[in-house]
Amino acid sequence: MATRLAARPEQASTILQTKEPAPKQRWRALPFRAAVGPHHCFVSSIVRPFSGHDDGWKLGPRQLKAWTVSEPKIGTLSQCVAVARHFDPSPTEKTFIAGRGFRRIFDPPLFRRSEHAPELIISCGFRAEKRAMRIKAAYGGMPLSVHLQPPKIDGYDMVFVSRHGWRPEFESRPGYFQMLGVPHRFSAQFWQERRPAARAIYAPADEKVAAVFVGGPNDAYDYDAPAHEAIASAVNGLVDQNWKVLISVSRRSTEQTLHSLLKLRSKHVVVWDRFTPNPYVEFAAAADAFLIAKDSITMPCEALSTGRPVYVLELTPVPGERLEKFEWYHRDLQETLGLTRPFNGDLAPYDYLPPRETERIAGIIKERLADKG
Repeated sequence: MATRLAARPEQASTILQTKEPAPKQRWRALPFRAAVGPHHCFVSSIVRPFSGHDDGWKLGPRQLKAWTVSEPKIGTLSQCVAVARHFDPSPTEKTFIAGRGFRRIFDPPLFRRSEHAPELIISCGFRAEKRAMRIKAAYGGMPLSVHLQPPKIDGYDMVFVSRHGWRPEFESRPGYFQMLGVPHRFSAQFWQERRPAARAIYAPADEKVAAVFVGGPNDAYDYDAPAHEAIASAVNGLVDQNWKVLISVSRRSTEQTLHSLLKLRSKHVVVWDRFTPNPYVEFAAAADAFLIAKDSITMPCEALSTGRPVYVLELTPVPGERLEKFEWYHRDLQETLGLTRPFNGDLAPYDYLPPRETERIAGIIKERLADKG
């Protein structure tokens, strides 16, 4: 049965978990320390997902057809595709670039009624909402519609909201579920298959490798001079502890941030300079531990799928509502779930159960599809 997650750390004493199947009864509340341990009671519901398979899910005798609806930005598109591939190994990607003002009349059609109807629509991003609903209406409301963030409009059959964005009013809305961070395409098997080749490149002498991932300024954190100094200090400290450091910037990283990181290059520090394809995956596959700047929601989720230590680096805070949500997210990962840890100078090993959130989400959708027939 689908699991609902504890909405806030203060509610951790009544983390809700899956109960053995029983008629008309979905949940069983467990004391916080009575489940799997002080940090693993929630994780136990996300590391034992429903049985998802990479080769897709069949609806009757044929392959289920899934469409994703989003802007082409990797942040939204990748979430949709990651979930959709649990049902359709090659989902149809309906991407768009939203026009503004009168230019909207020149937007190409997102779909044609002559196309074979999808059974499943997965969307992400507020600009995708009306488009996804138009597709659903065009096919008589038959496709199951799923959105991966709080929608601004009604009409979705299922909505998944990150724990840090969950609001009390969602509790009473049918079809609303919490999720940890954001879904992604990575799994333990993915990393195991790529680790030997990545280690051969970046740790040929079996060095211990730290992957350092940084993002860019947003409404919660700034990459100002003190933040750049903090990153440099952390990297130099790891080198002093005999770590090989692999640093990757993101598409949000500024040129100032990249310039400050390039100064750290040495035989012990590799920095991606944006002149070649991003080695983010290879860096992660080679890593023995991670240090991730605090401005990202996605990167900690992806790093946790490796099962290796994930530490979070402080940045200059920008006061406001966005900062409060980010800080709640990191407290949740660190204090409630015991998945990540704050960086205090070293990357000591620790154990945790890697979340398998994308598979858990897919399992909840599969239940709904099965009920729908």
